[in-house]
Amino acid sequence: MKKMLVGLFAVACMGTAFAAPAQKAVAAKTKAPTGKVDIVIVESEEYDAGKEDKMLTEGLSRFLEAKPVVTHVAFSQVGKDAKLSGLDYSFLPLYLVKKTPAIRAKFVEPLQQGYVQETDDFVVLARQTRQGVYQDKVSQKGVMEVFVMSQCPYGVRAEDLIIQAKKNGQFPKDKTVKIRYIVNYDPARGFSSLHGSGEWEENVRQLLIAKYYPKQFWKYLEIRNKDYRSSRWDKAMEDAGINVSKIMKKFDTEGLELLKQEANYAKEYGISASPSLLWEGKVKMGLDKAAEVEGFGFFIPRNPSGAAPAVAGSC
Repeated sequence: MKKMLVGLFAVACMGTAFAAPAQKAVAAKTKAPTGKVDIVIVESEEYDAGKEDKMLTEGLSRFLEAKPVVTHVAFSQVGKDAKLSGLDYSFLPLYLVKKTPAIRAKFVEPLQQGYVQETDDFVVLARQTRQGVYQDKVSQKGVMEVFVMSQCPYGVRAEDLIIQAKKNGQFPKDKTVKIRYIVNYDPARGFSSLHGSGEWEENVRQLLIAKYYPKQFWKYLEIRNKDYRSSRWDKAMEDAGINVSKIMKKFDTEGLELLKQEANYAKEYGISASPSLLWEGKVKMGLDKAAEVEGFGFFIPRNPSGAAPAVAGSC
């Protein structure tokens, strides 16, 4: 789904680090807007992350070759407009593009393939923003969940930033962080991961270490992340003070069950990019926005000149 929409809404779906060059490239290939398109954006009133995604709005403008005329609607007000009833508001913002014959013609292919939906009045773009708010989830106050693939260099980088913050005494004492794992699971085919079987197997080991050796977990990651694709994970465990035999005895039983739970959890939130961050069980965001949460500024470290480096990519 995301790959399809990257092609459709080029600027909107690309990472922040590539937004500027993408804008130039797309501008050179697309025509200047010749008309207008009405867009209704239903927004969260609880978190700023649930409001308009400027990059998506711009991407739609380029894709539709039309100037967007945006109407912002607070979630609490949707009941006042019959045209807005019956829609899925479990994730905000929700983008609704006003249908005309010309606008619908632009969306024929994604509609046919189910990437977007439609009502009598709108083309509906659900869960297409880079960040947003899960309206139907219970808040987990002060908890930052970091979804990673254990052999994704960008996920490892996010973990290393946490490790360094803990070592430097920068990690907020009134907040907690939990590493979650992105993996696919099919009852018939088993587990699969972007970087191969070695990745999901490492996920299992880390889940077991986090459960049975929580005090050594971050030490293990610090050692392991220096060569995260090495086959010598046992040496990393030993150096971190972990009983390798105890962990591996639980690998095929409890370990695999823990990984199934992770697969279901990431699927529940629709998270597939490493790293992705979930604040308080409700707010999906990238490292740049997570750094704006009080106490998590270390996610975007500053260089000696005081400038922040470009935001990292994702797997």
